[in-house]
Amino acid sequence: MSERDADVERAKDIAASGRRGAVAPDAPDASDAAADAATRLQRDVAQQARRMQRARLRGERTVWFSLGMMGMVGWSIALPTVGGAALGVWLDRVWPLRFSWTLTLLFVGAAIGSLNAWRWIRQESDDERD
Repeated sequence: MSERDADVERAKDIAASGRRGAVAPDAPDASDAAADAATRLQRDVAQQARRMQRARLRGERTVWFSLGMMGMVGWSIALPTVGGAALGVWLDRVWPLRFSWTLTLLFVGAAIGSLNAWRWIRQESDDERD
């Protein structure tokens, strides 16, 4: 059982017994812990209520929204990858070196696209949490 769960259980026990501020003999700061747990619980419940309200206002996300998100992520990776490969082919013809520009820029494009997709997904996730 985590410390938070123990705090919540103590708060429930105190609330159920009707002895607000009662201190258990084995924990001299039980009332403080119970108050902290109750405060955290209230904050968590209020935050969840705000999320639910935003979800209701925004409306339910449909299958089309999910497909659009997958397409956006796919294109944000595919375009830099293909662009890097195309630039690499051109550089291999114009300025050949011991290494392949095509492979190098293909991997660079894939890395840039993946970072871009990750940033976009993280931003969407943060918007959902707030």
